[in-house]
Amino acid sequence: MMFCLRNNKGLHFIKIELSVNASKMKRLLFALLALFVVLSVYSQNSAQARKILDKTAAVVGNKNGASASFSISGKYGNSSGTIAVKGNKFNARTPQAIVWYDGKTQWTYMKSSQEVNISTPTEAQQQSMNPYKFINIYKSGFKLGLKNVSGGWQVHLYATDQKRSIKEMYITIGKNYQPKVIKMRQSNGWTTITVSNFKSKPLSDATFRFNSKDYPNAEIVDLR
Repeated sequence: MMFCLRNNKGLHFIKIELSVNASKMKRLLFALLALFVVLSVYSQNSAQARKILDKTAAVVGNKNGASASFSISGKYGNSSGTIAVKGNKFNARTPQAIVWYDGKTQWTYMKSSQEVNISTPTEAQQQSMNPYKFINIYKSGFKLGLKNVSGGWQVHLYATDQKRSIKEMYITIGKNYQPKVIKMRQSNGWTTITVSNFKSKPLSDATFRFNSKDYPNAEIVDLR
């Protein structure tokens, strides 16, 4: 390549050799293109996952209430029962215990000891008893991914802050936008919740509060 420079002594020509490695340039352009495609696909994938969760939240979060059957398996054993939900409130019943949560306070009645523990549960504790808790937490603090599975989708939630009590979740959702399986990872391992027989039904707020009159012999233990 030749450049012409002018000064007070006349014209000077300077020859500059430019060496371009075509192979390296191709690899660089390919890498940049691949990165762009990956970011574009991830953005679309995340947006689609959010749309599916939004629709699922609208179905599950029926303002009047809903009920379902569930089974749980994890590090601390297995259990099954029924659950009633209304917004972020829930009432779960298993052969071992009954749990009421009114959106702030949780009451857990242990049938074997006739003891009622009053507590303010963590996010993970709520999710372990309320399989629909995810509808209140997915909107912030999680990276979202999506893949198609038989009969619906599987949404992957990964906490951006791994100090969070729920670090990762896989939610299998049917074409009717009802969750089928919720798999949750905490610091102590994975818990799997399977849900069935979902039904929308009107529920009063009293369903989600412990009534001491119904359990006159229960010992109350306040853990707050």
